[in-house]
Amino acid sequence: MTPEPPTPPRPAVHRWDGIAVEKVTEMISRKVVTGGGQMLAQVYLKRGAHIPLHCHASEQMTYVLQGALRCRVGSDEIVVRAGEVLHIPAGRRHQAEALADTFELDVFSPVRDDWLKPSAPQPPARRE
Repeated sequence: MTPEPPTPPRPAVHRWDGIAVEKVTEMISRKVVTGGGQMLAQVYLKRGAHIPLHCHASEQMTYVLQGALRCRVGSDEIVVRAGEVLHIPAGRRHQAEALADTFELDVFSPVRDDWLKPSAPQPPARRE
């Protein structure tokens, strides 16, 4: 007997206003939605907020909706402003500083497990 293929995941709708804000520091907060292989985060940074130099196995896209970030990726310094997207390849050391109050979206693939808390419940999803 041939085993049945696994059931594909069901689509889910997540509402940003239904997801609790996680306070990362006094200057940085975020909301996160995860899928099987990617993660989307709304990130709020107050002017002067600093994301220290770090590196991760996830490819990252940062879309600045409001404000501006000064980013260092490897030896490159880049200012990313509202309406611009910064692509950070997987495994590249990078850091950022908010030049203004900034609201941005980060997309990571694969999911950054270091951002997940094992005891934290996943945000409720509305099934279609």
